[in-house]
Amino acid sequence: MSPEANPSVPLMSDAAEPKASKTPVPVGLFVLPFLILYGGMIYFDQRGGWFNPQVYAPYQSLSALTLYQPPTGGPDLGKGKAVFDNICALCHGPDGAGKSNQAPPLAGSEWAQGSPNRVIRIPLLGLTGPIQVKGQEWNLTMTPFNILSDEDLAAVLTYVRQSWGNKASAITPEQVQAVRAELGNRSQPATVDYLNTIQ
Repeated sequence: MSPEANPSVPLMSDAAEPKASKTPVPVGLFVLPFLILYGGMIYFDQRGGWFNPQVYAPYQSLSALTLYQPPTGGPDLGKGKAVFDNICALCHGPDGAGKSNQAPPLAGSEWAQGSPNRVIRIPLLGLTGPIQVKGQEWNLTMTPFNILSDEDLAAVLTYVRQSWGNKASAITPEQVQAVRAELGNRSQPATVDYLNTIQ
């Protein structure tokens, strides 16, 4: 046999055959998603409220929650409207336009928008005799509503003075209390002549 290579057997080349190696995956690729998730949880926990006592602890009921609401910046006309609808609207109408042969209008009334000391006396004492409202003569009797608390009377008078286009100042419970104390036990109804003496 000849030492020459057998042509049927392939010759080996000098280049090594490529082999698959075991290169480890960088640890950072495992750690990075967990760090992002952890940071997101902390961010959401600090800004999301969840069970933070500042969000949930002080409020045990709806009435407690309303105590923490910021002031609206003006009188509570809702309370005054409720008193007006229950007591005054029967005669003066829900829109304050008055009712013929029953009660004069409050909308645009010079009396309703006049001196606080004067207007407070009308529901406390009642009113009798002739009175001119918006150029129209009225001669009816209004019964007193001195059973109302200082707060309710102040609320309803403020509602009347600031509704239907009226733009008068608010009435405070302290003003009502002062006028009530000044009137003492007076039971005689007010008249126009008496009211005109009040500033």
